[in-house]
This record gives sequence, structure tokens and C-alpha cells, in this order.
Amino acid sequence: IYEKNFQRGTILSRKVGLSANSSQFTLEGQPFHILGGSIHYFRVPRAYWRDRLLKMKACGINTLTTSVPWSLHQPNREVFNFHTQLDLEAYINLAAELGLWVILRPGPYISSELDLGGLPSWLLRDGSMRLRTTYPGFTQALNTFFDKLIPKVVPLQFKKGGPIIAVQVENEYGSFAKDESYMLFIKEALQSRGISELLLTSDNHNTLKSGGPNSPTMVMDYWTGWYDVWGELHHVLPQEGKEEILRRGMSVNLYMFHGGSTFGFMSGAVVDPSYKALVPSYDYDAPLSEAGEYTPKYHLLRDLLSRYNTIMYQHLSLWDALSFTEGPFKSLTPVNMENLPVNNGNGQSYGYTLYETIITSGGLLKSGDNVRDRALVYVDRSYIGLFKRKNLEMAVPDGKRTLSLLVENCGRVHQGRDLDKQHKGLVGDILLNNIPLRDFTIYSLDMKPSFIDRFAPWKTLPENPSFPGFFMGRLFAYGYPSDTFLKLPGWEKGVVFINGLNLGRYWSIGPQQSLYIPGPFLNSGINQVIVFEEQEGDYKVQFEDTPDLGMAVDIQ
Repeated sequence: IYEKNFQRGTILSRKVGLSANSSQFTLEGQPFHILGGSIHYFRVPRAYWRDRLLKMKACGINTLTTSVPWSLHQPNREVFNFHTQLDLEAYINLAAELGLWVILRPGPYISSELDLGGLPSWLLRDGSMRLRTTYPGFTQALNTFFDKLIPKVVPLQFKKGGPIIAVQVENEYGSFAKDESYMLFIKEALQSRGISELLLTSDNHNTLKSGGPNSPTMVMDYWTGWYDVWGELHHVLPQEGKEEILRRGMSVNLYMFHGGSTFGFMSGAVVDPSYKALVPSYDYDAPLSEAGEYTPKYHLLRDLLSRYNTIMYQHLSLWDALSFTEGPFKSLTPVNMENLPVNNGNGQSYGYTLYETIITSGGLLKSGDNVRDRALVYVDRSYIGLFKRKNLEMAVPDGKRTLSLLVENCGRVHQGRDLDKQHKGLVGDILLNNIPLRDFTIYSLDMKPSFIDRFAPWKTLPENPSFPGFFMGRLFAYGYPSDTFLKLPGWEKGVVFINGLNLGRYWSIGPQQSLYIPGPFLNSGINQVIVFEEQEGDYKVQFEDTPDLGMAVDIQ
């Protein structure tokens, strides 16, 4: 269930986990931006868990944060409940299935605007009780609860193949801080039971000192709204500040991404400046409303995150992909596509063919009329120019080099007298200083799904990826995906594949600027997007709900 390719490409080893240095988080050594959102499983009907998490994922969030309410899981000293609505393991497994990382906040105190901050009221039967301290009556009860809770989440940790990348120690203790040894006690309670991922604390910026660790590179509770109390107005919070946090490269957790409802009698109350009880709605003016509807805040946030979360995050250069082709084939002279010994003796129909040969000197390269229909030319795998049908000559630098021609079949003529002259690839000699080139190594790049399916392993998208190359990302769709249109304004020329289906070519010269993706081509959940780009790209793919067929002209 966890063998997913996440944010930064495949995470092959799982030994180090999430680490925080002074400037940034890293996950298994790779820079990692936590874009988190809080959704409480106990405030959302279980039947809606998948819907709400998918909507969060689709917004650009990569990490789910959830708190664990002790009072619900242990309503009586003798009674524990971890099933149906309170099945924490199922919730964390679902997050993993949808490709979300998880930050767990097991408490024991979680605040969360819950009655007694999520602590069970039976603790108060002890007249000397001192909650959130190392008072024995509290620590003994907590140990009993953690003995039940922690073993359930230990196997779901990152280093064990699960999605939990961090665990929060208590909650905002800096503003309470009655007992200096309490935080160490909680830390030990977690670690001694097998919690081995990064431990976090959460505090207001002015109480950080008494709350615990240093290097706060994450805004753990970036409030998207606020709670409501009986007898006052509904609180809304405008959407400022997030851009600044993201621009500064800080990690962030949105509290709440989706508030849901505080069912039953579970709402808390505030006493400062006077006692006021909270309402059951926990809508929180969050990006996703109490009923799971999109809000203007959701759309703003998705646009903002899409700027920081480009979709393309894995890469395979064309040269690395050659090992997955059928062949290669040696030939004294160039062989056209149709006559290549591939595809069970049927030749190559479509796509690209790569012709390579060793040249011993530079000079003038001539294609005559033998390139069908377009060839990118490389010397030692560096691009030097383009042969089109009219573009017949180019200069080649001196020295003993590998000369490569990547020839594309741009489409065979569909009418007229030349139907039987529609061979593609190199259909005759290429001359260097008027001497025909010989001794070719030929690769068939038919771009069929079976060719692309063989690719492994993909590489993390480097700072300066090489072209031509394949770029892979993931699109998350939810419910029954509807039709959409894909645009690649920062790319030059190539092909797009969705879930292995070839959508067709794109080319910046236009007129067409978008490719149609029918809803039935998309899965509910994860969709694989692969772009083969010949020359340049900005690694961003846009999905829009309207087509762009380009500048129009009236038919004369």
C-alpha cells in the first residue's frame, strides 16, 4: 500500500526519515517542503474521509496532520475504542493510499477546542489531580492509554514503510508550562514505545522558549479561521500571509484545512475574559467547509500552492531511456522506420527513431531530402541543430565524435499521388563533406505504452534536466473526474501521456495550445502524467476547464 512515488520522486531507502537542520526539512536526505493540513478523523464521518482527504490532496497539500482525542478513545478507565469512526489505523492507511504523508499529534492534551482539551473527564475524580504534569495519578493513566495507542501507530511510521514522518510531543505546552520535567516525560513515553520519527512541538511564537526545541522552520498551526462561541458572531479570517511563508521556503500546516463538526457533547469552552461555550460546528472558516464544499479560500489556496508545487518531479533523459528500446540495431546504411526489424517483423509505424554513428572530423552535414520529417541533431549528445524538409545543411564541430539524429515521423500524407512514398525516418544517405555516413546504430522509439512502462528507475528531477527527456508527475482527481484540458505554456514540442494513453503532440508554434483529456481517461485518485519534451520545458503543467485552439481565422 505504501509503495508510492511521493513528492520528490521514489524514496528508495527509509533509514533517515524526516530531519530538520537550521534552514530546511529533508526527507531521506532530499529537501522536503511540508505543506500540511489538519483534518480530524473524529470530526468527519468515516464515509467522508476519502472525499475530504482527496480534496485536500488536490489542493496541493502533501501532509495530513491529525490529533488523537484521548477522551474519545478511552471514555471510561476500562473501555477503549479504536473502531469504526475512531479507527485511527484505517485513517492513516487511507492517507498513505492517497499519497499523503502524516504528522501525528497523539497528545495526551490536544486542545482542538474539545471538552477538557481532549483529556477524559474521569481524570478529575482524583481531587489532587494535576493535569499535564508528572503527577503520578496523571502519568499512570497516560501510560495505560499510550500502551494501547502507540503500538497501533508504530508500524505506520516512515522508516517502517508507513506514512508517519513526524510526531508532535504534547501541544503548546509553552503557554501552560507547569512542570519542567513533563515534556521530557512525554518524549520518553513516545520513544520507549517505539516512536522513532522526528519529534515536533507546537507553540505560539512568544512562548517558544518554554515549549521545547529550537530551529522552528515550520509554522505548525497556521490558522485558516477561528472557532465560534454561543452568543457571538461567526468568525472569518481573511487569507493573507501564506504567500510570504511559502516564498520564504518555510514549511506550514494549515489549521484547519477542513474543520468538520464537533458532534455530541464534545465542544469545549473558553474562560478568558468570561466563560463562553463553543458551538458544535467546527467549520473554522476553513478552505473546505463543514460539509466538505469548496470555498473561495480553497480556490485561492490551490492557485497559491500550485505555484510552489510544480507537478513534474521525476525525470528520465532520452539517453537513459534508450536501454528500454527494442534493439538497438546495427546497419551499414540508414534504414527507414517501416523496414526496421522490430514489432514482430512489422517495422516501426510511429514516433521517433534515433540514428547514431561515429564521425572522425567536422565539416558540412547535408540531409538532401532524406529526413522524414524532422531531425534533431546532436554531437556527443549535445544539440547542434535541426533538419527540417527545407533545412538541408549544417556545420559540425571538429573532432572524433558521436553524431546522433533523432528523427520524428510527423504524420504520413493522407491523400494525393504520393501515398506509396510515405516512408519515415532516414530514407536515404546523410552526407558529411559530401561522403555518405555509414555504420549506424539505430534505436526505435515508438512511444508505445509498453515502451514507457519499462522505464525504471525514474530519477528525481534535477536542477538542470537534460533534453530531450521524459518528465513524470501525478495528477490527483477525486470523485468521478470530469473532462479537462491540459496546457503546457512553458514547453516547446513533444508528446503527453496520461495513464499510458497518448493524448497527442503539442507544439508551441500553435495554433492549438491545449490537449483534451476526457474524464473517462482519468482515475479517481492518482493519475500518471508523462511529458516527452524535445527541447525545453518549465516542468509546469496546467489543467483548465476550457480548450484553447489558438488564434482563429475565417475560412475564405
